[in-house]
Amino acid sequence: MGQDGRRYGRKYATVTKITLVQDNLKAHKPAALYEVFEPQRAKAILDKIEFVFTLKHGSWLNMAEIEFSVLRRQVTQYRMADRQILAHHIAFWQKERNQKQVKANWQFQTKDARIKLRKLYPTI
Repeated sequence: MGQDGRRYGRKYATVTKITLVQDNLKAHKPAALYEVFEPQRAKAILDKIEFVFTLKHGSWLNMAEIEFSVLRRQVTQYRMADRQILAHHIAFWQKERNQKQVKANWQFQTKDARIKLRKLYPTI
């Protein structure tokens, strides 16, 4: 991650704000930047980041994570010679998955949301 970290530092050096949308997984900790960067650089990056957390239950990110998990198991577990080949395999996988119209079996219903997320719904 060191090389990626240095690339990240250069790529976003001039931005004034980064909005980071993530789920509430306990593993997502700002302190992780201190493992990659020198303390001054980590602090400078953290000062630019606005953390936005999704709800603990019913997050659309969960569905995205499921798709990435399927992609990893079906495509990216194999070593690719270069990015172009990887992109080709991912595009093929995506086209096939879309043709099959694969859907997430989302169990969180509106009536459940109104109970669990009552703080977010207006009271009448």
